[in-house]
Amino acid sequence: MTARSTAATIDAYIAGFPAATQEALQAIRALIREAAPEATETISYAIPTFDLKGRHLAHFAGYARHIGFYPVPTGIEAFKEELSAFKTGKGSVQFPLDQPLPVDLIRRIVAFRLQEHAGRDVK
Repeated sequence: MTARSTAATIDAYIAGFPAATQEALQAIRALIREAAPEATETISYAIPTFDLKGRHLAHFAGYARHIGFYPVPTGIEAFKEELSAFKTGKGSVQFPLDQPLPVDLIRRIVAFRLQEHAGRDVK
C-alpha cells in the first residue's frame, strides 16, 4: 500500500496489502490483542491503532518492506537497546518483512505501555 489508507477498519486496512504483508500485519495485531485484551481496535492517523480508555496504546502499519510499530513514543525509548538491531525513530520501529517479528519483544513493549497507562489518571 503506497497511498494513505482510507480503510475504516483494521480488517479493511490489512486487506489492501499483499498476502505476505497481510500475514505479518495479522501477526502483530494478534500479539497486541493478546497482550492487551481490554484494548479496543480502531483506525487513527489512517493506521491500525489499539486504544485503552480513550488513549492510544500502540499503532502499527504496513509498508513495502517493513511493518511499522508505534508504541507511542515511550515504548521505543524504554527498549532502545533491544531495538538497536532495527531502524527506529523517536516513536517508531521498523520490523523488516524478510525477518521474523520479534514476538517476545513486542509483547514486552505492549506490557510496558499497559503498565505506563495504568499509572496515568485516566478519566
